[in-house]
Amino acid sequence: MTLENTAVSNQLNELLAQVKETTEYFLGYPVSKDFDYSELMPFLQYPMNNLGDPFVKSTYKVDSRQMEREVVHFFAELFRADQDNVWGYVTNGGSEGNLYGLYVARELYPNAMVYFSEATHYSIQKNVTLLNMEYVIVRSQENGEIDYSDLKEAVRYNRHRPVVVVANVGTTMTEAKDNIATIKELVGEMAIEKHYIHADAALAGGFAPFVTPRPSFDFVDGCDSISVSGHKFIGSPMPSGVVVVKKDNRDRIAKKIAYIGSSDATITGSRNGHSPLFLWYAIKKLGVDGFAKRTAHSLQVAAYTEKRLNEIGVKAWRNPNAITVVFPSPSDDVRSKWQLATEKGNSHIICMPNVTTTQIDEFVADVLVSS
Repeated sequence: MTLENTAVSNQLNELLAQVKETTEYFLGYPVSKDFDYSELMPFLQYPMNNLGDPFVKSTYKVDSRQMEREVVHFFAELFRADQDNVWGYVTNGGSEGNLYGLYVARELYPNAMVYFSEATHYSIQKNVTLLNMEYVIVRSQENGEIDYSDLKEAVRYNRHRPVVVVANVGTTMTEAKDNIATIKELVGEMAIEKHYIHADAALAGGFAPFVTPRPSFDFVDGCDSISVSGHKFIGSPMPSGVVVVKKDNRDRIAKKIAYIGSSDATITGSRNGHSPLFLWYAIKKLGVDGFAKRTAHSLQVAAYTEKRLNEIGVKAWRNPNAITVVFPSPSDDVRSKWQLATEKGNSHIICMPNVTTTQIDEFVADVLVSS
């Protein structure tokens, strides 16, 4: 081995050691890490690209389109979409899914006003800027849920324009869930026929269908598109997501591309062909029962975390059936070690399926030592 190759190996080993250590102490962000995709490693030898529309054949055939379609249909069923009027694709993450939902809404209603709460993920404001859409930021309630009265006033002020609402199905900091049925009713009461509701379900979309009572967030409740992340509740070595939309809305923006022998209605065109394979594999291994068990585990650990923190005098709380526990920010050392997201003096722990009560006990011990 040459000196140069030795240096490369050393650098890779250093990175691997660093990643292993930082992954062990990881409670502040919604990423599952309890996965094993070793069976899929041979596929990394091939340039898999799900070019264009996953539901249309392409002249580029080194792909995983069949798996991608199955992933879309799995989530479409979970989200109670009309199976005769549904389309979607695997994105590179929740932000792209949000961009796609807004893109469809803009093409349907070019003069629409977009409404979203102040607790909405930062990608939404970035996306409406990219799409050159006008928007109104609505107040949030104390728990992070949208203020429906403020939304109604904002819509009333612009009621001569079509309405696009981005609903949060789990806000970034507090996992608050906006009620889509309430939003749909609000718009209906104002007789605004031209409206579109997109659900940003990046984290909670993976487990909301398995929570009782079921949150109001899906197609039956009134949404027109939903974006969910794949690397969050499911877990994946690379970021990914799924966007599900009504097919007749998607047909408004699809274009036939001769070069790839297919149509394309996606954002990126060339798309990672490995991500759908990883998500498909996880779905097949877990099944619906596996998703339900992961949900029950996360809720149990979240309840334990809330209880343990309150026992030591930390005022922790969470929204109903949330796996996110919010509390006043601990010391800098604790926040750094456990990689806690922090905003306005509060931090949170997100009890993903891989989080254990043993980890929580260690975290609580660190909080006690630092206080």
